[in-house]
Amino acid sequence: MRIIIIGAGQVGFHIASRLAMEKKDVVVVDKDPEALRQVFESLDVQTVQGCGSSPVILEKSGIKGADILLAVTDSDETNLVATFFANLLSPTTVKLVRIRSEEYLSYQDILTQEPYGIDVIINPEEEAVKTIETLLRVPGAVDVGEFAEGRIKLVGVRLEEGCPVIGVKLSDLSAKTGDMKILVGAIIRDEKLIIPSGNNKLQEHDLVYFISEEKDLKSALKIFGKRAEPFNRILLIGGGNLGLKLATTLEGMSIHTKLIEKNADRCRELAEQLNKVVVLQGDGSDHDLLREENVQSMDVVVTLTDDEETNILTSLLAKRMGAHKTITRINKFSYLPLVAVIGLEHVVSSRLAAINTILHRIRRGKVLSAMTLKGEEAEVLEAVALETSDITGKPLRKISFPSNALVVAIIRGEEVIIPTGNSVISPDDRIIILSTRQAIPQVEKVLMVKLGYF
Repeated sequence: MRIIIIGAGQVGFHIASRLAMEKKDVVVVDKDPEALRQVFESLDVQTVQGCGSSPVILEKSGIKGADILLAVTDSDETNLVATFFANLLSPTTVKLVRIRSEEYLSYQDILTQEPYGIDVIINPEEEAVKTIETLLRVPGAVDVGEFAEGRIKLVGVRLEEGCPVIGVKLSDLSAKTGDMKILVGAIIRDEKLIIPSGNNKLQEHDLVYFISEEKDLKSALKIFGKRAEPFNRILLIGGGNLGLKLATTLEGMSIHTKLIEKNADRCRELAEQLNKVVVLQGDGSDHDLLREENVQSMDVVVTLTDDEETNILTSLLAKRMGAHKTITRINKFSYLPLVAVIGLEHVVSSRLAAINTILHRIRRGKVLSAMTLKGEEAEVLEAVALETSDITGKPLRKISFPSNALVVAIIRGEEVIIPTGNSVISPDDRIIILSTRQAIPQVEKVLMVKLGYF
């Protein structure tokens, strides 16, 4: 698979590093020689210097032989022009474009038609809002993935002191779960990923990922010592595009919401567009203002300003003042490994949310959705098992499946199956697979159809 990435910024670099690890043929295009130098020295990929919107540069990059074009620069205009010329030069190349401007997004229907030919438009802020909304729907979770139209949840929870399953072997967990279909698919312990077996014991501070049906989720969370009551009071800090999108979503969920924004003109705009959200002008990092707004009574404080340092400090302040939970917007990838150390478990990154969406769109086989676990050492794929793939028609124990990948659920119509080695996957079953990054190429091979990638 040949993939051309326009843009060597954080998103482009991150995607290129993931694909290079999977031994895919990757070309990164950027006009900044310093950005390309970092890519060339760090990753096993090709680089081409020049503007990705130039048809000459696209041809030089091999667009006519490319399977996928990813246009992910910080300029919507560059991304759009690049995909326009790519469609003229190579109509069969699948084109994914990152767009942030609402002015362009309002014309999505036109952009996905000829002559533009964009296959997928990705808006990072919309993806981030979806991530936050999912977290808010599952109280107590650090990370949440939804599969099978939300019927199946993959939930990450941190085991804290007093958790009833600490010290329990996974093989004995069924004694606590009863008839519920729950499977622990991954454990992150001391920043290291474990694909567990029945002999593994759960330990305090583990980040445990388990599969559960939606109908069993509240009971499952209680087993892992987490609250299952819904959130009713939320404070948003930062009224930019992301803050407005999330506030609009929360209005639809009928959650009592306040929003603090520093800029007076922006506050007036927000008040005009929001019906139920209380809009306040002020500095969300101000201790006195937070106290006046009873931050200690808030179920969740979400910090969404464009300044990551402000978001981090404000979240820490809100926690210290008694807020039950914080969600912090962070886009710098270099900060992500540090936040859990300083006590901020719940983090959202619009860039990382966009990357997750992009990655699932370029997976081989009929992949319906995908998510990356915290620490980014593993990925979860939801795929359809086709007759042309190697995964159907025989017991799982007889399939040439990588040891560091695991089928964690099979969905057959309305039935959810937690599989064993004797389980047999049938054509058209939905399967959920948890895999380390290194094993993704082998998983793709097992899933791959004979024609096409989607």
